Amino acid sequence: MPFKRKSFSTVGIVGFGAFGALVARHLAPHCRVLAFDLQPRDPEGLPVIFCDLPTVARSDVLVLAVPVSALADTIRTLRPHLQPGTIVIDVGSVKIEPVRIMREELPPFVEIIGTHPLFGPQSAKDGVAGHRIAWCPVRGRSTGRIAAFLRRVLELDVIRTTPDAHDREMAVVQGLTHLIAKVLVRMEPLPSRMATRSFDLILQATDMVRHDAPGVYEAIERANPHAAAVRERFFALADEVRGALDEQAELAPPLAAAAY
Repeated sequence: MPFKRKSFSTVGIVGFGAFGALVARHLAPHCRVLAFDLQPRDPEGLPVIFCDLPTVARSDVLVLAVPVSALADTIRTLRPHLQPGTIVIDVGSVKIEPVRIMREELPPFVEIIGTHPLFGPQSAKDGVAGHRIAWCPVRGRSTGRIAAFLRRVLELDVIRTTPDAHDREMAVVQGLTHLIAKVLVRMEPLPSRMATRSFDLILQATDMVRHDAPGVYEAIERANPHAAAVRERFFALADEVRGALDEQAELAPPLAAAAY
């Protein structure tokens, strides 16, 4: 079925958590924003119109800001209300599984784009300009127009990739960041009085992800098919480093004796 070329005057957001609110904040100056969430949400002073799901589903562009685990059920609920030519965009932290779900569950008359904004409410608290977004166009004729809007209007760095290439990189980039942050949070309280600049940066990275919704960590570590191999390699190399330190400690003379 040929895709109908249409305007982008209305954007619907399904899922108005912290990230859905961030999307609304930056899109509201440019279009009418409708939103739906299962829980009552505070619009936080944003010009957002909360509607029922069928109304939001009729938007020109539909942003699915829901956990990966809820994506299939969300789409099945939306499906009877979708209009020909609607552009459906997900913003999940992984791409293989969401793209598969959207291909299988969405009707053939809608356009599909998989995205992963490589920022969140914490890292983008001062604006999104200059931040990166991974871009996986799936089908449709309007994907280029959306990408151009993100580049020219929101000033995002749009990185075109495939779902598999994205997940391979994110298994390292996000998988290790969240894993290390989880460990450091459990080690708290951490010293700060004599912290070095490098340690401050590690703490800043931890703070950027510590308040992410539990579903984000779950998606990064479990919904990404490449994450387990990266974790195993990381822990294996950490064991090697620890083993090397233990071996050196056994061979080296005691520090007190070495001082004479």
